[in-house]
Amino acid sequence: MMATKETEKVAPPIQIKTLRKSFGRQKVLNGIDLEVAHGETLSVLGRSGTGKSVLLKMIIGLQPPDSGSVRIHGQEISGLARPQLNEIRKKVGFLFQNSALYDSLTVEQNVAFPLERHGDLSDAKRKKRVRELLSTVGMEKDLDKLPSQISGGMQKRVGLARALALSPDILLFDEPTAGLDPITASEIDALILKMQKEGNLTSIVVTHDLPSARTISDRLALMRDGQIVIEGTFKDLQASKDEFVVQFLNRSS
Repeated sequence: MMATKETEKVAPPIQIKTLRKSFGRQKVLNGIDLEVAHGETLSVLGRSGTGKSVLLKMIIGLQPPDSGSVRIHGQEISGLARPQLNEIRKKVGFLFQNSALYDSLTVEQNVAFPLERHGDLSDAKRKKRVRELLSTVGMEKDLDKLPSQISGGMQKRVGLARALALSPDILLFDEPTAGLDPITASEIDALILKMQKEGNLTSIVVTHDLPSARTISDRLALMRDGQIVIEGTFKDLQASKDEFVVQFLNRSS
């Protein structure tokens, strides 16, 4: 029997349906619905405390949902045993807001860490892979330095190299340009765009930085009170008459 176009469809890499999460009486996520297509970049915007970072943590199983669904490549992650969840996480690179580098490890050792823990490369191949990754982000000359010896922007570069170590096809970014000066932020944006283009990666970016979101995103989603207020291109957001959307764009531009 010939496959129909419907049966040939592949599930989007990221599918989130009616996701809810509360901490005590505080509703953080109140029915989130999002899909991100293969090779697409979605930026999630919103005021502080609206649940953006919690959403990222739930996508990789660091926070369990109260209800709703998170599917990565069609597989529901809620309730998975640790070994199965770890297999899913290998396909997802995560760049934390503060880069989350290990203070006592060198730049080279930080990037090598996931390869040592989850990979099966020989020492020589692992070292080669690490140096290739550091070269890609322009940090190959700093591999022997500790995180305390490099700038915030350089730490972000190392964090990105580490996020790419296991060759994921999904990348999650938590405030990738936070705390950086405009020039360094633009350099990080250019680096993210380069990674996305070369790897055809699917990405979700949580950010307060509207100029950055415009630069690197195919679509944007604006959150308020744990819900998506509007979702679409930047032009779609600009055309909105919603008072909150207008206020957010005016204050962020």
